[in-house]
Amino acid sequence: MTPHAVLAQAFTLPNGVVIKNRMMKSAMSETLGNADGAPTPELVHLYEAWAAGGIGGCITGNVMIDRRAVGEPGNIVIEDGRDMAALKAWAHAATRHNTQCWVQLNHPGKQAPKGLNAETVAPSAIPFRGDMQPYFATPRELSDTEVREVIRRFGNAAGIVRQAGFSGVQIHGAHGYLVSQFLSPHHNRRTDDWGGTPEKRRRFVLQVYRAIREAVGPDFTVGIKLNSADFQRGGFTEEESLETIRALADAGIDLIEISGGTYEAPAMTGVKLGNGPVKESTRQREAYFLEFAEKARSTVGTPLMVTGGFRSARGMAEAISSGAVDLVGLARIMAIEPDLPNRLLSGKDPAQQVRPIRTGIKAIDKLGLLEISWYAGQLRRIGNGQAPKPRESGLWVFAKQAWHLARIGKKERLPVKLRAN
Repeated sequence: MTPHAVLAQAFTLPNGVVIKNRMMKSAMSETLGNADGAPTPELVHLYEAWAAGGIGGCITGNVMIDRRAVGEPGNIVIEDGRDMAALKAWAHAATRHNTQCWVQLNHPGKQAPKGLNAETVAPSAIPFRGDMQPYFATPRELSDTEVREVIRRFGNAAGIVRQAGFSGVQIHGAHGYLVSQFLSPHHNRRTDDWGGTPEKRRRFVLQVYRAIREAVGPDFTVGIKLNSADFQRGGFTEEESLETIRALADAGIDLIEISGGTYEAPAMTGVKLGNGPVKESTRQREAYFLEFAEKARSTVGTPLMVTGGFRSARGMAEAISSGAVDLVGLARIMAIEPDLPNRLLSGKDPAQQVRPIRTGIKAIDKLGLLEISWYAGQLRRIGNGQAPKPRESGLWVFAKQAWHLARIGKKERLPVKLRAN
């Protein structure tokens, strides 16, 4: 089969939901909520553009379950039905053209910049590494009662998502946010029912899944984004990830998206971690986490998806044809080429390529300060009905951001790493 024919195949999840092709828009941080955490018209227009662009399904950026715990300004928050009309408008636009749209539910835990929330909480009071401590506070350890309340909030938010007309939810269990923190022995030093052994560290994510499933029923799609590893000393390993995948599969999860890394070790952005050259086989196969997906595939029959690194229709089709994954995730490329799926399905390769965003200022580029702002700016352009600017100057965007933050006096909210949701 030709690459575009492979990508054009529909895929049926175990719960009977049909995804019209093999391409999914993976989560990116849109920051297009208003000051109260409600969806804006720009967010609606953005997802309408993606649905028109031919994608099989979209997974939203971070949607928070608690107004006291947001990851960045502009996050959508779902606690109750106060924004139901706006949520329904978003869902209606995002599911046009027979497109799936799943809301990514998240709690940031310790990964929230200083000054954004009244306090930050986590499984344990473990600080960030030294160079990041000026930007992120040491969190307070959650009590057992608070842990159970967070679980309840995940279920509550999922029920509202279904009522609004979305077609599924995704638990954000990757990239160092709260679910990922509970799974990691580095971040989770607890000795109660929520930590101390791999089984107890997995208890939180399994309870979150069960709370969501109880709220939405058996026919509503519930997936998860999960780290293959967090690439930190003493952290979540591939072995524990595979055990977690088996446990989630046994529980009935509908789809597992494989990723990796945290703010402190951002493997999900394509940053190479560790020493030695990138293997030629890895470079040729494009996707960052495909080798781990093959290990997961030999372990479970649950549908799998990998996001990150895909550059061509051939690379995407080969990943699917190999049997390692069922769906390919597209993220940053969709911020500069929102109609990419239609292009790929017509037999063409991408017109654009994701490139590193640089200012030329070594200290700024080393921290990766700019990625989130640059891509968020592209998403805002699409939401405003404008075309993206794939070659927009990173230095110009940084200058605009610095001026804006200085003017409104919120320098403490400057993001530190690319928020690849």
